[in-house]
Amino acid sequence: MTTFAPLIARVRALPPLATDLLVVAVVGVFTTSDVAVNDPAYRQADWFTWLLLVVSLAALAWRRRWPVPVAAVTGAACAGWALYGHIGELLNLPFIVALYTVAALGDRRRTLWTGLVVALASGVVALIVGRDVVNPQGLPLLEMLWPLVPLLLGEVVRTRRELLDAYAARAARAEADREREAERRVHEERVRIARELHDIVAHTVAAMTVQAGVALDAFDARPEMARGAMRQVRESGKQAVRELRATVTVLREPDGESAAPAPGLDRLPELVGRFEGSGVRVALRQQEGVAGQLAPMAELAAYRIVQEALTNVVKHSGARHAAVSVEVRDGRLVVEVVDDGAPSVVAPGGFGLIGMRERATAVGGTVKCGPVAGGGFRVRAALPVRDTAGAAPGAGTPPLPAGDTAPPRERHMDGERP
Repeated sequence: MTTFAPLIARVRALPPLATDLLVVAVVGVFTTSDVAVNDPAYRQADWFTWLLLVVSLAALAWRRRWPVPVAAVTGAACAGWALYGHIGELLNLPFIVALYTVAALGDRRRTLWTGLVVALASGVVALIVGRDVVNPQGLPLLEMLWPLVPLLLGEVVRTRRELLDAYAARAARAEADREREAERRVHEERVRIARELHDIVAHTVAAMTVQAGVALDAFDARPEMARGAMRQVRESGKQAVRELRATVTVLREPDGESAAPAPGLDRLPELVGRFEGSGVRVALRQQEGVAGQLAPMAELAAYRIVQEALTNVVKHSGARHAAVSVEVRDGRLVVEVVDDGAPSVVAPGGFGLIGMRERATAVGGTVKCGPVAGGGFRVRAALPVRDTAGAAPGAGTPPLPAGDTAPPRERHMDGERP
């Protein structure tokens, strides 16, 4: 097999017409030698014998385009030799090649019908020729079986080729699926990074801008307030740098893990405290025992939703009061941010609400936003208290403390309820 592999590769590389002519030449060499040399006791080659040979070889050149007609012509020539009395072992070679082509380039149904027809025809020719003792033939049953051999070989080759094509197509689809999955993961990662950076930068810059404005207005009249506002600007900047460093660490480290803990519900008081002096009085009402007992992704999503909602309140709503509520209701973590400002808290072309919805959807929750009757705007998120992408509910996470059924404790950061 190794010896003939280069030769087979060269033959397959030839154009189809050149391959067909090569097949005709090889078949012609063997068939012509059998026609020219015959047993003296039988009919010798004459003009009719050579005519059948020329017709068979000429028809064989068109076997790819018209396989069934070529098989009919070569079969008729083979039968003509037998009926005419010219007996040879290789005279049926053109017919064998034609039958192989019928099966190799067709389908199973055509192969079955062709096998049935040629088997019956070969049996009839064997019965007719067998009556002449001068031209003995094999048994009719054997003569009916030999045409089925090239058909079976062609069927095997065609089936194998179809299987190889199916395997190649399946491998191509699998590779395409892998590429699409890789692109999807890259896209999701880019969206996640963009969302994190938006939450960090947008919130911090908004808080720093507000505090800088307060410091500028109070610089001469109330220097202590101005210094306090600038200290808040400095703390906000430091916090932003820490969060940005943690985010960049996730991108740079091979394992993609950050050493800094993700912000959760226990940092909501610190988050709300950043808005002191912004002109918006923010009240926080947080249920006891909730922080630290929920899925980390749910706590992160809740923190970021509150952060984005308060940032929108300060930047766009013109509100004077805002209230943040965090509690567990019916097995869901419910986070609400309500303000008394303008009906819309989203700047044109912004990504705030989109980012909140994406975060909630990522952990199996929902976000609803809309105006409040009588004025104001509400952002309400319902998040699962357990990680829906992990184990079954209740597995792997400690239960909420018994005190979580008590009424939520209010913590007003500025001493006034909105």
